[in-house]
Amino acid sequence: MSSSTPTPRIDQPVAPAPGSEQHGAKAHSDGGWDAPDAAKQVPVQTRSERPQSGDLDAFAPVTGREVNWKFAPIAKLQPLLDGGLDGSAYPFLARQTEGADVEWGRSDDPAVGTAGLPEDRAAAAAWTARDAVLKVTVKATEAHESISITRSDFGTQARAAHTVITAEQHAQGIVVIDNRGSALLSENVEIDVRDGARLTFVSLQDWDDDAVHVSTQFAEVGRDAFLKHVVVSLGGDVVRVNPSTHLGAQGADTEMYGVYFADAGQYIEQQVYVNHDAPNTRGRVNYKGALQGEGAHTVWIGDVLIGRAGDGTDSYEQNRNLVLTDGTRADSIPNLEIETGNIEGAGHASATGRFDDEQLFYLQARGIPEEEARRLVVLGFLVEVIQKIGAPELEERLIAAVEQELAEGRTAVAAPADEQADA
Repeated sequence: MSSSTPTPRIDQPVAPAPGSEQHGAKAHSDGGWDAPDAAKQVPVQTRSERPQSGDLDAFAPVTGREVNWKFAPIAKLQPLLDGGLDGSAYPFLARQTEGADVEWGRSDDPAVGTAGLPEDRAAAAAWTARDAVLKVTVKATEAHESISITRSDFGTQARAAHTVITAEQHAQGIVVIDNRGSALLSENVEIDVRDGARLTFVSLQDWDDDAVHVSTQFAEVGRDAFLKHVVVSLGGDVVRVNPSTHLGAQGADTEMYGVYFADAGQYIEQQVYVNHDAPNTRGRVNYKGALQGEGAHTVWIGDVLIGRAGDGTDSYEQNRNLVLTDGTRADSIPNLEIETGNIEGAGHASATGRFDDEQLFYLQARGIPEEEARRLVVLGFLVEVIQKIGAPELEERLIAAVEQELAEGRTAVAAPADEQADA
């Protein structure tokens, strides 16, 4: 069969399509990398390259394929991603000392944006929706100031919140945000620790079982200042707390701790970021979690950046997960970027495992029943971090809450067997 247009041989050049000529070869069209805006299409490779903006439209709709959303249950979070949140003032209870103040400020308060800007769509939606800002100030006095804020009346409407916490120069104190009840909430928390100040901040998620909570927390730590940042997540259906700390002045120091306990069907996520952006800074990250029940899922992503200005940095991050039953999933991803070789040290570690049989054997060999032995092992595992808070009353409450989680988990695990026996 003949044709008027002969088929070219493999060694014959093929005429390129108009506009696709490049050294006589046909340009690839996949991906559109030859487009004028091709640079905008390059995927973000590292945490430090993520765009920052308080404009919701600066972030594309979330599909679940993005690196920072790939584990999250998007369907449950969708109402917090579309905008239109209620960002008005909400009721709260505050217990404080004389040197700590809390008050409502305007949405355009100049303190907004001093500690950071949103890096994802959820944070931008809350940023855009804010109608009021809760301002917390720890003053520089001779005392160790404290303030505890309890929030329990958010309801089930999609809401936004914005909090700015300022530790004045050389101030010292503790700020606790205690979350309870039901909520469908996306919020931004800014923490400004000024030169020479020492602040402990605790974010406690003790929500009801139906709560969905996304919290983006930014911290700026000044010269020779210290921030102890603690995240405790126990209750809620979906809880996603992403804290980031910028060590942008010489001698800035941070310790970031986390404790979480996921039950059946519960999703708890933390994406932690420490940015060493000045000489002689120090960072320590230690998160510990326990999981029990079918479908319990936890995610920990730890990012540490030691920038070019981070000479003398001393940094370490770790995550440990204790699996108590079958059917759970713990994702743990430590990341470390180093842009200068003149550092004191840097490292990371991650581990997920079951009970240590040797520990159980040791306790049972001394007459402790197996159930009590398991309780002691879990408490010993988590209490190490809980005791870092430095507030005895709060620590006792959290230990009791962990014991309650263990008790409820034993009941849930035993229920199917009991039902089968009754049948």
